[in-house]
Amino acid sequence: MKSERFEVDTRGRLVTDITDRVRTFARKAGGDGLLHVFIPHATAGVALMETRAGSESDLEEAIRRLLPRDDRYAHRHGSTGHGGDHLLPVLVSPSLTLPVEEGQVALGTWQSVVLVDPNRENDRRTVRLGFLAG
Repeated sequence: MKSERFEVDTRGRLVTDITDRVRTFARKAGGDGLLHVFIPHATAGVALMETRAGSESDLEEAIRRLLPRDDRYAHRHGSTGHGGDHLLPVLVSPSLTLPVEEGQVALGTWQSVVLVDPNRENDRRTVRLGFLAG
């Protein structure tokens, strides 16, 4: 299996588009197979979504409604509301598996691969990519 890891600075952003890095890795891996994207963090996830059409702000608003930044959480270390950050991976998985055909990630027309990170206490995120040839 081919693999790679890279760091992402998510400072000031809930949604960070990593599609270009994923596509570059798939091209380098070449051929057909499965590409696995994994975010090894307890407060971040990875998803497919349309970007640059307002969806990022819609997602921010939805997460604010679902996981408000207040003191309701039993998980209380860190800043107020940080307990909600630890619930995000239940809603936004820490991993995705994507088909690759002839070195190209088989995404839909409007799909982008995004890292979702509400945690403002850790702005450096690791992304692990793996390619299993088919």
